[in-house]
Amino acid sequence: MLSTAFALVLSVLTHLSAPTHLSPPAAGPPAVWPVGPPRPVIVRGWEPPASAYGPGHRGVDLAAPPGTEVRAAAAGRVSFAGPVAGRGVLSVTLPSTGAPPLRTTYEPVRPLVRPGAEVAAGQVVAVVAAGARSHCAAGCLHWGLRRGDAYLDPLSLLPPALLRRPPSRLLPLTGPA
Repeated sequence: MLSTAFALVLSVLTHLSAPTHLSPPAAGPPAVWPVGPPRPVIVRGWEPPASAYGPGHRGVDLAAPPGTEVRAAAAGRVSFAGPVAGRGVLSVTLPSTGAPPLRTTYEPVRPLVRPGAEVAAGQVVAVVAAGARSHCAAGCLHWGLRRGDAYLDPLSLLPPALLRRPPSRLLPLTGPA
C-alpha cells in the first residue's frame, strides 16, 4: 500500500516538474502576455479535460476589466475575428509551429483586426468586451491555445522568465521607533 501511495506521489511530482514550455514560433520575437504590463493575475489556470467532452478549463483566465487592450501573444495571421455564441472571439494562427500549426484564441473581445491580417507579438489586436457574458465576476480574458482539436496550456508559449514573479522588494520601515 505504501509503495502504491509513493508511486502516485512520484507520478504527480514528475508531472508537475515536467517541462511544458513550447519553443516560441521561429518567426518573430518570443511570446508575450496578452494583457499587461504589469503581469496579469491568473484568475483560473488551465485544467485539461480527461476526455474530449469531459469537464476542465481549456485555457487560462487573466484578470482584465472591460476595455483592457489585448495583445497578440505571438506573431501570426488572424484566422477568425467575430462573434461565437454571443461573445467576441479572436483567433491567431502561428506560423512555423508544426502541423497543424498552433492557434491562440482570445475571448470575450472586440477585435480590432480582420481575418487575414498579419500581427506581431505584442501588437494590440482587441479589447476586452464590455457587457459580454464572462465566467469571471470582475472581468477577464480567456486565453486559449490549440493544435488542431487538441487544447494546450497557453502559458507554455511564454518564455520561462515571463512566468516567474519578479523578486520581492523590501521597503523601509516608517513610523514610530
